[in-house]
Amino acid sequence: MPRLRLTLSRKIFLALAALLIVLLLSFAGLSILALQRGLGAYVAEIEIRRMDWLSQLVLKHYVLNGDWKSLRDNDEAWHRLQMGRVATVLDNASTPDDRRLPPWYEYRTRGAPPEGSADNGPPPMPPGQLELLPRRAAPAMPPPFFFADPRAMADSIYQRLAVLDAQGARVVGATIDPENAARLPIRRGRAVIGYLALAPLQGLESEADRAFLARQSGVIVLTGLAGLVFALALSYLLARRWFKPVDDLTQAAQDVARGRLSTRVVVQGSDELALLGKTFNDMAQRLDTVEASRRAWLADAAHELRTPLAAMRAEIEALQDGVRTFDERTALRLHRQVIRLGQLVDDLRSSMRAPQSDLPTTTVYPLSLLKEALDHTRDRFAQRGIAVDRRAIDLIAARKQPAIEGDAHRLHQVFMNLLENTLAYTDPGGVLRIDVTVEGPWTGHSLTLLFDDSAPGVPESELPRLFDRLFRGETSRSREHGGSGLGLSICRTTIEAHGGTIDASPSPMGGLRVTLPLPLATSP
Repeated sequence: MPRLRLTLSRKIFLALAALLIVLLLSFAGLSILALQRGLGAYVAEIEIRRMDWLSQLVLKHYVLNGDWKSLRDNDEAWHRLQMGRVATVLDNASTPDDRRLPPWYEYRTRGAPPEGSADNGPPPMPPGQLELLPRRAAPAMPPPFFFADPRAMADSIYQRLAVLDAQGARVVGATIDPENAARLPIRRGRAVIGYLALAPLQGLESEADRAFLARQSGVIVLTGLAGLVFALALSYLLARRWFKPVDDLTQAAQDVARGRLSTRVVVQGSDELALLGKTFNDMAQRLDTVEASRRAWLADAAHELRTPLAAMRAEIEALQDGVRTFDERTALRLHRQVIRLGQLVDDLRSSMRAPQSDLPTTTVYPLSLLKEALDHTRDRFAQRGIAVDRRAIDLIAARKQPAIEGDAHRLHQVFMNLLENTLAYTDPGGVLRIDVTVEGPWTGHSLTLLFDDSAPGVPESELPRLFDRLFRGETSRSREHGGSGLGLSICRTTIEAHGGTIDASPSPMGGLRVTLPLPLATSP
């Protein structure tokens, strides 16, 4: 049986599912526990609110006696108050103060009011308890005279009932915890003179209690299960949606690894995954461009090498067939092709040299090297009718010569390649102007050379590729005049090895501008 591979999306889904299960189980367990612990307090709050009649009797006793002294720890008086009107009937003792009891107490013991009286009948009975709550000894009314002592009943609330003074101290009744008990204030006017306190149930003993708790627990469990199913479905959908771009990127990376460099991914949104997709597309585009350039470079290099080799082969075959005789002119032609082939190989090697590789660190003076290159090509510029404006070089060189750390031979080669490029591509009668800027330590501490020549210029689309190996802006130009296409590539490699940069842009003179900044050597 194949082993299930745990992908990143599956791991995230399993982690979310485990977290949700733990949270929902914790929620359900804590909810049931809170229900079990809070049910007693909830029932006590409802029960104490239905005992206003007893609070009125306690208030009456307080008013008649002026304080709590006669009731404090007086279980007999407390018992008589709990019995309400029944105690008076049993003792056959009516007092004028009985008129202070609610009228419905009179109706309960003496019958309905006479017809024509102001009262149309007893007020409606206090509402019964909630059906979900246990029905205990009815505290909403004083027990009728034929009831037994309510305190003797097994689940009587009178076993949990007490009277507290205004400070919360026990006056009479059960010993309870005032902090957890339900309280009903006993007011005289606006002042609170005491409390009727009822302790909550300590256990769920009745069937109604257990049935209520079972029903509520079932609702909590079903709600938790429904929430878990919904959360798992949502986690699955979110995991798929979030990690679909990752799966697409994985497949695209595999395609690129197989050589299909034209592969791209669809980018949606602007989050980190979208940025990753865009970065991948840019990388694939660059790889595709590099691969295309590599193939073109190999084709151009093969063609460049084939030209002198074909010429040498033709010369040798002509000698073998007797068409030509080996003389000084033939040897000169063969030697010229060998020199050209060697120069091409050297150019290829120089263009592929990594920056900073085998670079000597000697002090050189670039303006002296540039002046030497200009002197070396002076006659050729004159033959082409191209004027060279070198006044900025002579002005700076007449002062203190700026120095850099580098290789004099390779810098001289750079200047020669730039001058050769001007000679090859500038129309006769044109101009080459060279400007020099020296910046001190507060403004960059660098030497910047600007090479501006006249028409023709380079199209904007070709400027970014101008320093690529074997690139020629105009394919119609012959290689005999256009060179190998490696000169500017060698310039870039050499300048970067010296810590500088080289850039090409349109010249105000109508041709090409080459900007070449170089870091100056630090003063000893």
